[in-house]
Amino acid sequence: MKKILSFALAATMLLATAACGSDTKPSESKAPSESQTGQTETGTETEGSKDASVSGDGLTIEGEIENGKFLETKKITVEVYDRGNDGGSHPEDNFFTDYIKEGVLRDHNIEVTFVPVPRWTEVEQLNNLLAANNAPDICLTYDYSTIKTYAQMGGVTNLKDDIENYKDALPNLWGWLGENNIYWDKDPETGDLWAIEGKLANNTRINTFVRQDWLDTLGMEAPNSTEEFEKMLVAFRDNADKLLGDEADKMIPFSISFDIGWRADHILASFVDPEISTRERFVRGFDDRRFLYPGVEEGVELLNKWYNDNLIWKDFALYGAGDTTEDNLMKAGYVGAFMHNWDYPYRNADDSINNNLKRLVGEDAGYVSIDPFKNSKGEPMKFLPGPVDRKIFFPATNDEVLASLLYLDWITKFENREFLQIGVPDINHKVHEDGAIENIPATGDHIMNSPLNIDYTMTINGLDLGDEDLTTRSIAFSYPGVKAEVIADAYENSTRGGIIGQNINVGDITSETGMGPALSEKRDVVLNQAVVAKPEDFKQVFDAGMQDYLASGGQAIMDERAEKWEAMYGDATELPEQ
Repeated sequence: MKKILSFALAATMLLATAACGSDTKPSESKAPSESQTGQTETGTETEGSKDASVSGDGLTIEGEIENGKFLETKKITVEVYDRGNDGGSHPEDNFFTDYIKEGVLRDHNIEVTFVPVPRWTEVEQLNNLLAANNAPDICLTYDYSTIKTYAQMGGVTNLKDDIENYKDALPNLWGWLGENNIYWDKDPETGDLWAIEGKLANNTRINTFVRQDWLDTLGMEAPNSTEEFEKMLVAFRDNADKLLGDEADKMIPFSISFDIGWRADHILASFVDPEISTRERFVRGFDDRRFLYPGVEEGVELLNKWYNDNLIWKDFALYGAGDTTEDNLMKAGYVGAFMHNWDYPYRNADDSINNNLKRLVGEDAGYVSIDPFKNSKGEPMKFLPGPVDRKIFFPATNDEVLASLLYLDWITKFENREFLQIGVPDINHKVHEDGAIENIPATGDHIMNSPLNIDYTMTINGLDLGDEDLTTRSIAFSYPGVKAEVIADAYENSTRGGIIGQNINVGDITSETGMGPALSEKRDVVLNQAVVAKPEDFKQVFDAGMQDYLASGGQAIMDERAEKWEAMYGDATELPEQ
């Protein structure tokens, strides 16, 4: 059976993911897509049929578990992202992995081994591991379509019974995620559950950043509209000698990457009709960069104009996911403005973009967030995700489903995730008089390879200290070398005018099967070609690319989504707020 499954998975991987390669930065949750026939459940019948009881000391199953601890040591493997950070620690072997291993072994008699997976090619790597029947017992990904593709062939464990049968033994997991996140991807017809969703604790996404010291040098105020933003870029371009001196030829007024849908998000969103309905967002929302939203073409045309006016980095399309060339250009001081994750220039402590700029250029150098782009009503409009984050799933090769669930419960327990988020006092953080936690740079094994150790706290992304006010104050102190007010402004700018995504679960969208990576790459190619085209060729290039995208599966997906919406909600265009 394993040989048959391995062959089937490998064949599908070749067909469905040959075009993989798009960036997999955090994106909004998508509604379920593929069919789930052929799934082999694991764990439920064997473990769920035994007499089990839960007390204050934990789960007890006669002859197997006593007070939450397995009588015989269980062994599980857990995926962890490898971000390839310069100066970072080994993601699978450091102080924090030791903390987890020792704690889970002590509390549950479960031996944990971490399996590193490259962050920026995680989808491709997961496909390879799943096809080879060699995936970790606990996997996580931002790409739900990958999970559904393998679930269809029996390559993913159906959690619908185990997550319910052991609910009382998983108080931390259920208490933190709740039914909303645990059942976010539950099939409304069959009840199948292929993944549970981690929680997004702080619903931020993207910001626009600009060199404040350059604005000061030119005597300019921060732009407050698209027109003012363009004038600022022109000023950077035309004053390169003043801003960069002998290195004026290296001037990059505005930087983007090959992933234009992510890296120009607020510009593109500002051209979308502010009255766009929930139904329309769902029907056109298969692509998490909103490539199919009406109005996006106008935003891309503006980028085309800027590119041809020498306002955008000429080489943006040459560097793929995970390449550090652009970051190095920012650190070297050549980039005037860019758009990225809401806290991007402040990440990585002493090696952050901002701290590198201060060392190289001076204390006054650095990026601040701005919020200039407005929709047709003159208001900021941002598309924010629902309260969900990475999708956690167990491959069908997982023979320790209960042990894996207990691991997730342990990692979600407040004192465990809090320690992982803030680390050791006076090494990873210090405490202010008002109780606020300030992150400080660590060295050696205590370095956090990801912000707040999110690669280990897989059920939470974002800081949570158990008190909303304390958490908000502490976020402002979470970036060494950056003033608290700069972070507070970035947090506010990222969420202003936000439209939060809803969970629209209409069951399988079969036309989406295996299409995610291929269409994402096709989208990136279309956007890249459209931006660099000659102005007179823009319309032809964009239209041809869009027609190809639609003919390659995009139109079929929209049609099926429309049918499923109507079957579920009839003529309604809006849903009650969740």
